[in-house]
Amino acid sequence: MQAFHSDHFVLPLPEGHRFPMGKYRLLHDAVLTALPAVRLFEAPAASEGELALAHDPVYVSAVTEGLLSAAQQREIGFPWSPRMVERSRRSVGATIAAARAALHDGVAANLAGGTHHAHPDRGSGYCVFNDVAVAARLMQAEWHRTQRRLLRVAVIDLDVHQGNGTAAIFRDDPTVFTLSLHGAKNFPFRKEAGDLDVELPDGCADAEYLAALDGALAELWRRHDAAMPGLVFYLAGADPHEGDRLGRLKITAQGLAERDRRVLAAVRERGIPVALAMAGGYGRVIEDTVAVQLQTMRLALESWRQGTNETIRA
Repeated sequence: MQAFHSDHFVLPLPEGHRFPMGKYRLLHDAVLTALPAVRLFEAPAASEGELALAHDPVYVSAVTEGLLSAAQQREIGFPWSPRMVERSRRSVGATIAAARAALHDGVAANLAGGTHHAHPDRGSGYCVFNDVAVAARLMQAEWHRTQRRLLRVAVIDLDVHQGNGTAAIFRDDPTVFTLSLHGAKNFPFRKEAGDLDVELPDGCADAEYLAALDGALAELWRRHDAAMPGLVFYLAGADPHEGDRLGRLKITAQGLAERDRRVLAAVRERGIPVALAMAGGYGRVIEDTVAVQLQTMRLALESWRQGTNETIRA
């Protein structure tokens, strides 16, 4: 199984900044040590042309040329720097690479990504560019060029925050289905309507969460009964975890493992390739976030192995 990373590109954040930048290096090292069967590759940088598949070229230029206003930087949550640009481009590049690998191998991952608050014309909530939106549009273009047919895409977004940027980008696009399971009272406080939004109350625990997930997945497959997606992007956020500073839910590590198993089994049983992104995670103890994400990677590897064995037997 292939996974892509961009943890060398660390942002020069001011002291006391809330974003846990160090989690990416910790996850990389944990995967390298604990999951040697995962092949790790440094992510390429997405080009400006690729970014423009989901973003206004004026906004792309403002980011890359350092022309973001102070207000735009505040909305993103990061001060502009050349490293901010490079890291953002490589985070998108990692999801592009993971999507290509998934279409070939069945399962692949970005050890970061899931920057789902980025809109076509602006960044928000620590998200500069929307990696899944860019990768989805690029995979559709490449698939059409090589296969001469439509690639339907589904986004299963299980970060605790609604994927408002992704919903906005694909609002009028029937070829991309956006599913978001998120905290009703959490950021963003003004939600964008996706294809399927499931809101959860503060304090939601494992049983209620997994029941909501089962219902959402059943509805996803029901709406695609005539034509299943050809690719799924799975945002496996660690921030629903009970130890998360920003999550407001009470999902245990065991509950999140069961969440991952159910999503991965559902796509594997339907023969749908899946590209994972780690999305959010802001643990009071950052090692708890890394442990949840490592658990997701371990389960993704198991699903990849099962899919490979089923292909060999067939």
